[in-house]
Amino acid sequence: MSSYTSSDIRNIGLVSHVGTGKTSLADAMLFNAGQNTRLGKVDSETSLMDFEPEEIKRRTTISASIASFNWKKARINLVDTPGGANFIADTRNCLQGIDTAVVVLDAIDGLKVQSLKLIKQINELGLSTCVFINKLERENSNYEKVIEGLGKAFSAKPVLLQLPIGQEASFTGVVDLLNMKALVYEHNDSGKFTVQDIPADLKEKAEAQRESSIESIVECDDETLEKYLEGADLSHEEIVKALRKGVLNGQIAPVLFGAATKNVGISQLLDFIAEDLPSPLDKEPIRVVSANGEETTRKHSDPLAALVFKTVADPYAGQLTIIRIYSGEMLSDSNIYNSSKKVKEHVGQILHMIGKKHEPAAKGIIGDIVAVAKLKDTHTGDSFSDEKASVTIPAISQPSPVISFAIKPKSKGDEDKIQSGLKRLMEEDPTLQVSRDIQTKEIILSGMGQVHLDVAIEKLKRKFGVEVILETPKIPYKETITADAKVQGKYKKQSGGKGQYGDCWIELHPVKEKDFEFVDKIVGGAIPRQYIPAVENGIREAMNEGVLAGFPTTGIQVVLFDGSYHPVDSSEMAFKVAGSMAFKKAAAEARPVLLEPIMHVEITVPEENVGDIMGDLNGRRGRMLGVDAEGATQTVKAEIPMAEMLRYAPDLNSMTSGSGVFTMEFAHYEEVPAHLAQKIIDANKAAKESASK
Repeated sequence: MSSYTSSDIRNIGLVSHVGTGKTSLADAMLFNAGQNTRLGKVDSETSLMDFEPEEIKRRTTISASIASFNWKKARINLVDTPGGANFIADTRNCLQGIDTAVVVLDAIDGLKVQSLKLIKQINELGLSTCVFINKLERENSNYEKVIEGLGKAFSAKPVLLQLPIGQEASFTGVVDLLNMKALVYEHNDSGKFTVQDIPADLKEKAEAQRESSIESIVECDDETLEKYLEGADLSHEEIVKALRKGVLNGQIAPVLFGAATKNVGISQLLDFIAEDLPSPLDKEPIRVVSANGEETTRKHSDPLAALVFKTVADPYAGQLTIIRIYSGEMLSDSNIYNSSKKVKEHVGQILHMIGKKHEPAAKGIIGDIVAVAKLKDTHTGDSFSDEKASVTIPAISQPSPVISFAIKPKSKGDEDKIQSGLKRLMEEDPTLQVSRDIQTKEIILSGMGQVHLDVAIEKLKRKFGVEVILETPKIPYKETITADAKVQGKYKKQSGGKGQYGDCWIELHPVKEKDFEFVDKIVGGAIPRQYIPAVENGIREAMNEGVLAGFPTTGIQVVLFDGSYHPVDSSEMAFKVAGSMAFKKAAAEARPVLLEPIMHVEITVPEENVGDIMGDLNGRRGRMLGVDAEGATQTVKAEIPMAEMLRYAPDLNSMTSGSGVFTMEFAHYEEVPAHLAQKIIDANKAAKESASK
């Protein structure tokens, strides 16, 4: 289709946990739509959608990919999203760019935790939904069991539009319940089928299911419902009208069936998308924030409002920016206004994407999803708008990283290349975070899981030519005191010429609400005013290396109350040394203890795993805060020492067979138990001695 209107567009996202066949489904759709000469498959490395080397290697989707194509009268913008917990933030960002989520489930495992969390997000965003139950041809498939669990997960009511014909190896097609016809497929992956009468052994079941589905559909439209209750026959058009209204309003979630790798049921899914799912014009106006901070809406007919929901870093083509246009239009070779950064950007060529292929377009219209290359200051979450009617579209919040590693270059002199490459990768993936730990002097790379960081390191090497080493980061322990102390710090040195003399008396008191407080109580000129800042500086420097194991000291009030000076030999340096000596002596007498960072952790798992999770957390010195039930899953909340959580992601996967997910953020510091503190102190001293040799 060389031209199309906004009413022709269908913005669709394939969404679910990992392993349900989303990418295989996308490839089958593209094959049927004539975008590929053969049926692309992940296992044979011929997928149009999983094309990154890291995806081909792992045979799983790592980064969402977009394909724009035509089916009958519709223009479909398809977003194939990752399902793994390591890359779920990309999926969450992409949800803002679509109108309908096709929740892809397999007929063997059904709903898992990650799908349940995504469905919750879909409900919160008010997206239309439908369900495609995949892998009907696989051994142990059981679609009826999957359907039983759908009602608890969706705010919309699941409604079957089809029934499978056969199951496992005997799966050959579907029964269209609205038209009461059997669609039987050839056994050659061609996607060709014949329309037949419903098999005799399915007819009674199909009639009963049709009646149940029609009852649910007509409830979505008052006029159709009234006619149905009066006993009048409903036309196909009237049923479809109520169906479309129910999907748009979020009242129902239609359920369809198929087998993506066998290309069975895919044409019917495409027909349903084209004919029954909402266009961008059917959806409510987007909520925006005006330049003065007022929340309002942007109607489709208003000036430009668009959102960047994904960016792709390419070392050759530069950054590729993926944009959803909610109102107005975007032209090739034009200037647009980034209302988030308050800068103008130049758009060269508007592009439509089909996996890694790009097709040029003259413009992007209302509701379209387009790509633009080489924008300078634009990143994921930014908005574009008319400069004279500036608005921003609130971006979705990014989850906190759950795992961190120290990162070091394999080759000396690569530090700048590392920083440059990581900066580009962070533009592509906002959940990657890079920081420098002031205390440990390490560069810390943080992300959503071990695989997430492994992929980032692979991209760093492939795209930017730099290799790095990942190491477990040092825990940023701290030290504090638990008692008061009063000491003298006196520095006196005579070397024949001018000497050095500094003398101060200090008190140390533990305080919880502050890292450090210095109180000057000098009276009568015991220490001249010009030397008092030197005493404080000496104390601050000494606090950087505590008396127990050399960790920074915190939670201390220092009171300077007395001292003495020499009119010739005193100096700022002498009082700085005296202050340092006084602090070290006082800290040693004030019952110092070791502190460790405590993390607030939330772990969502199937109900049957909760006992194992709580037992494991107890073994990690965790303190339980509660358990929240969310349908078939439960979220365990706890506070756990950071030292016990560095390698938690693979352990959680093992305990839950990959069904568990967790979030983690810093909460506070707490005292390390004495028996563990001594081990940490001894290990740190040994490491310092080894480094000094």
